[in-house]
Amino acid sequence: MIELKSERQIDEIRKACAVVAKVLREVSGVAKKGTKTVELDALAKRLILESGGRPAFFKYKGFPANICVSINEEVVHGIPSERRIEAGDLVSVDLGVELNGFFGDAAVTFAVGKAGKKAKALIDTTKEALHKGIDAARAGNRLGDVSNAIQVYAERNGFSVVKDLVGHGVGFRIHEDPQVPNFGEAGKGVRLKEGMVLAIEPMINAGALEVETLDDGWTVVTKDRALSAHFEHTIAITKNGTEILT
Repeated sequence: MIELKSERQIDEIRKACAVVAKVLREVSGVAKKGTKTVELDALAKRLILESGGRPAFFKYKGFPANICVSINEEVVHGIPSERRIEAGDLVSVDLGVELNGFFGDAAVTFAVGKAGKKAKALIDTTKEALHKGIDAARAGNRLGDVSNAIQVYAERNGFSVVKDLVGHGVGFRIHEDPQVPNFGEAGKGVRLKEGMVLAIEPMINAGALEVETLDDGWTVVTKDRALSAHFEHTIAITKNGTEILT
């Protein structure tokens, strides 16, 4: 069942999302050549706790860290470790925050140092695909309009859309119904309504769409080991239109 949020509840989710956005900016801003991914995790944890929140990913279904840091061919769910970021790496940071019982979720991908032409195009396309999806997330539209907008933009630019992983509802919990695929047919699916809060998150590959999970049980990588990018915003469909909360 899809749980609609009241204006008051959306305001509480907005506060959690403000923490997500602030921490994501700060963590992304310190990532450089030589930075250990575990250092990003520690910084995120400290900032979230200082904001009065809680890292929503920690121990969620057993996840052992506070944020996800995925590099190059890693699509999502990379576990922070002693690994050092290298020049030219594509780094995706994904984090969620619980604040006063409400949740927000967002992700960003960036290059450390100079990115190659293909890598830059992948980042730009994935970010724009997210905004194409958000533009379609309007009351009265169908969920398939969001999914289709993402897929069409990504594929027109020569990239492939991961189909094994999807976005989701968020707010009362870190993952709620409905699932938000990044592919699909326009005009199909759930009707979008005022009070819906969604985490829209295209995961786009430079190569083929197939992915697999590493032996750690979490890290999802491209099967062909081509680069991947991931962007995510939490958005709310309100009486005043669609609002990006993160």
